[in-house]
Amino acid sequence: MYIDPHIHMLARTTADYEAMAAAGVVAVIEPAFWIGQPRTSVGSYIDYLSTLVGWERFRAAQFGVRHYCSIGLNSKEANNERLAEAVMEILPRFLLKEGVVAVGEIGYDEQTPAEDKYFRAQLELAKELGMLVQIHTPHRDKKRGTSRSMAVCLEHKLKPDRVIVDHNNEETVREVLDLGFWAAFTIYPRTKMGNERMVEIVRQYGSDLIFINSSADWGVSDPLAVPKTAQLMRERGIAEEHVRRVTYDNALAAFAAGGQMAESHWLSPPAIDQRTLFEGNSVLRGGQEPRVETKRSAKERMLIE
Repeated sequence: MYIDPHIHMLARTTADYEAMAAAGVVAVIEPAFWIGQPRTSVGSYIDYLSTLVGWERFRAAQFGVRHYCSIGLNSKEANNERLAEAVMEILPRFLLKEGVVAVGEIGYDEQTPAEDKYFRAQLELAKELGMLVQIHTPHRDKKRGTSRSMAVCLEHKLKPDRVIVDHNNEETVREVLDLGFWAAFTIYPRTKMGNERMVEIVRQYGSDLIFINSSADWGVSDPLAVPKTAQLMRERGIAEEHVRRVTYDNALAAFAAGGQMAESHWLSPPAIDQRTLFEGNSVLRGGQEPRVETKRSAKERMLIE
């Protein structure tokens, strides 16, 4: 079994859910994200966040994948202060929804004063609500941005084991681990942390506090990055204990601490019934035969997968 703890399924097809389930992915976490173009109003944010806690959760379940999400104002859009102020007003009502495991993904992009302001505001919101934090580290000037992100978390009295620092690489991993934060790595084709580089990270640093994700979105990305990297680790001689930790155990330990995620959710899964509608909408298209399971067959599915 695998967990993909950072993947933007709203940008993926239902066929991806089918392929992920077949490959052993039992649960995903979808962080709130920039959609590729500027949002024009808080209303578009409300619709987007509603989709994460509603339709996307339903769609995943219809194909045997448990869907969770993290909710936050992303760093890029924090620079639109008019929008950011409005989003901050509506965040608490989404953070308290079922299946929301963290405040995220939040942090820095260009490391502007506005980004810093709203990063800190959301850290305080996480403290107030007793929630975990999922941090986006910047693509540019990553080492400084990662160090700064952790320093701000510590300044705001967040415990490192309540914070997931994402998009790490060889430059950042040592400091993240030394400070006791969770170190997540994004496996992207031809960029960021490729799976061959990830094998060497695990070989050098072991598997404590480390886990991987695909972050698959509307860009060139691979929703099967977690199981593929697991297989490469096995082929390159990484012990199965370490493979399991970085592809399942550690992600579960990190996010289950928030109280919304539990292994029992997929070890004893609800039966799939694709005749079920979400606000009148089906996951199927005309003429497709719905998949209908009994409770027993749902458990058998998990044993087979």
